[in-house]
Amino acid sequence: MSDRPRLLPLLNGTRHGTRDAMTCLYRCGNACDHPVPNTSDNAYFGDVVNAEVSRRGVVRAGAVGALVLGFGGAAAGALAGAAPAMAAPTAPDVPENVGFGRPSTGAGSGALTFKPIPPNKLDTLVVPNGYDHAVVIKWGDPVLPGAPEFDLHHQTAAAQSRQFGYNNDFVGVLPLDKQGKRALLVVNHEYTNEDLMFPGFPGLDGLSVEQLRTAMAAHGMSVVELERVAGTGQWKPVGKGPRPYNRRVTALSTKFDLTGPAAGSAWLKTAADPRGRTVVGTLNNCAGGVTPWGTVLSGEENFNQYFVGADAVPAELKPKLDRYGISTAARYPSGSRKWERADERFDLAKHPNEAHRFGWVVEIDPFDPESRPRKHTAMGRFKHEGANVIVAKDGHVVAYMGDDERFDYLYKFVSDKKFMKGNSWAARKHNLTLLESGTLYVAKLDQTSAAEIDGSGKLPADGAFNGRGRWIRLVSGNRSFVDGMTAADVLTFTRLAGDKVGATKMDRPEDVEPSLLTGKVYVALTNNTNRGVGSNPKADEANPRNANKHGQILELVEDRNDNTSETFGWSLPIVCGDPTDPSTFFAGYDKAKVSPISCPDNVAFDATGNLWISTDGNALGSNDGLFATAVEGPERGHLKQFLTVPLGAETCGPFITGDNRSVFVAVQHPGEITGASVENPASNWPDGDYAKPGVVVTWRLDGGPVGS
Repeated sequence: MSDRPRLLPLLNGTRHGTRDAMTCLYRCGNACDHPVPNTSDNAYFGDVVNAEVSRRGVVRAGAVGALVLGFGGAAAGALAGAAPAMAAPTAPDVPENVGFGRPSTGAGSGALTFKPIPPNKLDTLVVPNGYDHAVVIKWGDPVLPGAPEFDLHHQTAAAQSRQFGYNNDFVGVLPLDKQGKRALLVVNHEYTNEDLMFPGFPGLDGLSVEQLRTAMAAHGMSVVELERVAGTGQWKPVGKGPRPYNRRVTALSTKFDLTGPAAGSAWLKTAADPRGRTVVGTLNNCAGGVTPWGTVLSGEENFNQYFVGADAVPAELKPKLDRYGISTAARYPSGSRKWERADERFDLAKHPNEAHRFGWVVEIDPFDPESRPRKHTAMGRFKHEGANVIVAKDGHVVAYMGDDERFDYLYKFVSDKKFMKGNSWAARKHNLTLLESGTLYVAKLDQTSAAEIDGSGKLPADGAFNGRGRWIRLVSGNRSFVDGMTAADVLTFTRLAGDKVGATKMDRPEDVEPSLLTGKVYVALTNNTNRGVGSNPKADEANPRNANKHGQILELVEDRNDNTSETFGWSLPIVCGDPTDPSTFFAGYDKAKVSPISCPDNVAFDATGNLWISTDGNALGSNDGLFATAVEGPERGHLKQFLTVPLGAETCGPFITGDNRSVFVAVQHPGEITGASVENPASNWPDGDYAKPGVVVTWRLDGGPVGS
């Protein structure tokens, strides 16, 4: 049968905002065609229980001397200190004291002085006056030395396994020297679009097994050594020499170790892996973060679309699969990728546990190209957008995570062990175990103006969308806090655990990131057009609009400025949309002076603490882009648009280097518009022929700090 995706019965070919039907098919497996996975009747806002909370101190990020790349990465998390790479003898060590340190306030004034660019529908990347940009790397470019030249018409799995993968999402940049001249670029490859990859695309059923394997090889991650261009903010791949750090991680062949309490459990055992401790591949890697010990975390998101045959699994397993968006009603649900033709483990009728081996937080050590990546079961299993880390004053590591699904939840993980400072081998070996054990929480939010929320987005009389909240313990080590579920149950089916304890249903919580200057946590809630529609949950104060097309930003402040606290306050500083729309809000700032924004997806910070927001699925009719705003002081809420990406593309990343001289973004799925093909592209970015996803760097022409 043909499964040509171009004739989907969609009004104007869109679902989420202006996200095209083709994107819906390939990125999330037509999630909107399927029922909302969360059918629980748990309350959205219950009374906050006054529980005894932990008395641990906080880092407030700026107080930790081990928290951010001195050269790069205030955006993506915190890098404590360079340690020698635990790599093969042929790989050079990471130099000690490479310049990692506290978040700097010396890289510019913090004021956002660039002139915002206007919304547009141009098929190019647009940046402000006084800035320039360049493509760093794109689909098919060589990653491993000796990689074959990209050949669109004769692409193979072996070649793709050595080349830069397809749709790129998370971007991290880690320095390799004290001078800021060399760095490692780490990028996620979230998904493939076979319509735009293979000339004469015959439908998924018509692809050869080799083509399917090529698509599998285009998933995963890339590590690429970069060099700075002539002292500017521009970067390019190192093109000569051994490049020992360069690496491809794929869905095709890379082995991953499972760690934590669920590793080895019955849920994770398969015929190919009877011990339940080794997984082949990673899927739909979306956002991520850089850890204080110099590794990268990557979130496995829409893995459900790769599995078929769930109609034939044991009856007791079906509700669990349905809760994760794996339809059990038919062998081939809408959006299935047909990978079982290349690897039978994707057929759940034969291997019902294989799906449980995806949906985890992945950790990769870019400084050790011979190391095996790991999937951390202690951090729970759901559709991870990513994970971002901050370190508490007493050394415990705290990771924040969102489950990118309509009406799903916010999570937090607190490590059992404490972070060890320093560059010694012992410190790095210890820190690499921090995410293997700890306590997993889910968020429950209360509201202050419940009676005033009518779904229109009207601001309550107290002038704010805000309230209190608490973190509900789900599991700690091998101890479950959820009735009727073991620790392995909770960690493997974390969504069901959140349902049982009455977590708050949110509007697609995606990227969740703590500020390393203030310790406050920011959440991108992208949208939820199902909110208040039919029998779905109606608006509440944290999700104040029914049929929410534009999304909002949540600010969470842990009590006593302690990121390990079990209680917090929250507010919505930004309710997105057209500033002329009365349902929008920009922290009380004059809306006549702000840029319109729709569908926030990823968030990041520059070295001075400004919040940068990238968008996915702009419902205002223009291309997606990157925006910036202050989150403290009189300019709080003064949102400005910094760039736009080409037609059909989504803005991913972003990553601002710690010296504030370079802004990296991933241009994902350019030209992904219904009806497009290799022969008839909807975008010809970046080379003027057919669309290719890629990573772009932007910098100021005068060499100054970006934004200011």
